[in-house]
Amino acid sequence: MLGVPVRFPGEAPNLPPAAQQPDWPDRAALHAATAELASLPGLVAAAESDALRDRLARVARGEAVLLQSGDCAESLDGATPERVGGKFGLLGRMAAVLTEGSGLPVVQLGRIAGQYAKPRSSPLETLDGVTLPVYRGDLVNGCDFTARDRTPDPSRLIRAYGAASATLGMLRELTARHGTELWTSHEALVLEYERGLTRTTPAGTYDLSAHLVWIGERTRALDGAHIDFAAGIRNPVAVKLGPTTTPDEALALVDRLDPERRPGRLTFITRMGAEAVRDVLPDLVAKVTADGAEVVWVCDPMHGNTFTAPSGHKTRHYDTVIDEVRGFFEVHRALGTHPGGIHAELTAEDVTECLGGSCAISPDEVPDRYESTCDPRLNACQALDLAHELAARYVRHLDGA
Repeated sequence: MLGVPVRFPGEAPNLPPAAQQPDWPDRAALHAATAELASLPGLVAAAESDALRDRLARVARGEAVLLQSGDCAESLDGATPERVGGKFGLLGRMAAVLTEGSGLPVVQLGRIAGQYAKPRSSPLETLDGVTLPVYRGDLVNGCDFTARDRTPDPSRLIRAYGAASATLGMLRELTARHGTELWTSHEALVLEYERGLTRTTPAGTYDLSAHLVWIGERTRALDGAHIDFAAGIRNPVAVKLGPTTTPDEALALVDRLDPERRPGRLTFITRMGAEAVRDVLPDLVAKVTADGAEVVWVCDPMHGNTFTAPSGHKTRHYDTVIDEVRGFFEVHRALGTHPGGIHAELTAEDVTECLGGSCAISPDEVPDRYESTCDPRLNACQALDLAHELAARYVRHLDGA
């Protein structure tokens, strides 16, 4: 069916404010691109999103584990068999380690086939006295520091649809060949893209750009456009919660996004940082649990633990990542609740973006193979280290040790 009408900030006074949106200079081109998106088939099926919600309900009840991972920001030229196959294979290896250790089925959810946009701390960037729009991901503009590349380009919305479609085609072949399930997710950041792929079906309204979409820490305002959008779709949805989140805010998000209290509908992805997780998370979990809401609690140990390496690159240390994971498990053990899973930025590529791990990446090595256009990712070696650590944590948690 045709997409729902696309609404643009500033054109309807009753719309909630939308944070982190590009400043599209060519409004006519933007209208044309979103109209084209609305005429195209959905990338996923509504029934697939319903099936994922059923899988996530098992996670919420403590009967399964969620493994959500993938690139910080996908590139539009990354839809190749080698790259897609590498991501699929790494996720599968991590899931196998986690299943063996926990004894629980693993729901595999990729940051894939749509993770083309990123929120940024500033709309502009200055280099050598020249100021240009910041790079917001391939969905919006290019990474090269030129006026042509950095100008938001609505045609990229259509190119992203094509890249996502190609990626999904490869994933469907791989899952059929290996007899596995893999679901797709990304941050619902650029609302023109999300609304353009939203469809009204007999079962309700779905964002058919992915099986699950999440709302980020910078766009989770209760009165904002992103929460308004998420409240209106039937997909399972997630929200990232940072260290400033209050218990009342968490419960208000439950009321807004999961008023029927349906297990599997809402996931909270906590990104507290290793120093704050043990102090902030307990009150959030306790408040939501006391309300009776069965949400999925997932740990993002990456975003709260970023710092700058001597080379000037953003990086993370594997040991700090693991410390936040351990704090996450400690909180849930103390409260008698289920640590639902992990949300991590990682890649099958042999990059040197994060320090430590069994591959022992040193600060001097960070620039050697730094390929991310935004945030640093764990490489395959560090990702498997993480899987083994998670498996050990689940063994202890389930055994009560």
